[in-house]
Amino acid sequence: MRDQKPSTAGELVDSTLFRSGLKISHLRLILAIDDHRRISAAADALGISQPAASRMLSEIETMLKAPVCERVARGVLLTPYGEALARRARSIFLELREASREINELKTGSGGSVSLGSVTGPALNLAVPAIRQVMTAYPGIEINVQIENSNVLARELLAARHDFIIGRIPDDQPPRLFSMVEIGYEEVCLIVRDGHPLLDKPMVVAEDLPSYDWVFQPPGTLLRRAVEDSFVAAGVRLPATVINTSSIILTLSIVRNTNAIAPVALDVANLIAGNGTPAGEIRILKTEIPIRIKPYGLITAEGRALPPSAKLLYDLILKQGRA
Repeated sequence: MRDQKPSTAGELVDSTLFRSGLKISHLRLILAIDDHRRISAAADALGISQPAASRMLSEIETMLKAPVCERVARGVLLTPYGEALARRARSIFLELREASREINELKTGSGGSVSLGSVTGPALNLAVPAIRQVMTAYPGIEINVQIENSNVLARELLAARHDFIIGRIPDDQPPRLFSMVEIGYEEVCLIVRDGHPLLDKPMVVAEDLPSYDWVFQPPGTLLRRAVEDSFVAAGVRLPATVINTSSIILTLSIVRNTNAIAPVALDVANLIAGNGTPAGEIRILKTEIPIRIKPYGLITAEGRALPPSAKLLYDLILKQGRA
């Protein structure tokens, strides 16, 4: 039996799809289709025409010898072959981004950059103190923070747009895609405007709530589901009039100017209520209605190492959470 020689780097590359003509532009198209679910929208995002995008898609399927997307009622979805290619493409672009980041840090001697996503409460009591420490120790560092619900943040993390997030793993995402360290619970309260009729009651009960308008996070988000579960457990009907938004600024504006009720993180309510500004004209309802939400934690993408600048902020937030 003839001994096999170990493959060289050149041979490894030669045996991949790149030998068939796969290009970076093909990978960008697959990711754009995955993000936008329409070929026309993907083409617009890449700044190319729809016929050019369709031609590139045909080239990819010829190379793979398999379909990469299929038409559905509202656009297109990736097939398992397309999903496999998109998943690997995200890893490739992540590594290229990290290479660029590392080279830039070596050239400039700067503290690097970090991209962080967080739900609102932990952003205030954990991320802000940690960011202050990092900026004091490393004045050249650049920190990007997105405040959103966990559903959005998890998608952004998997798309390699964040180094790590503070939140919860959504029920509609496979847990194996993430690595999570639990660090705390987020208390939730109900807020109303100053002068709201319910503030006259010494204690608000579940039956008092459905007759008012509500401002909720979008359907399917963890906080929204926790509040809805509280209504169901109390045996009362869900509110009839609901405004859906993930914006805390819009939530506060609606609550201040109407009789609407909104669930928010207790840390957010305490920061705003009674601070002497128009935004502070909100009050926390006294209620015994339990709103139970899953513990939050520091979440990274499974198998993805943090660059040094992100690891520094991650460790400080972890220390802050455990303290």
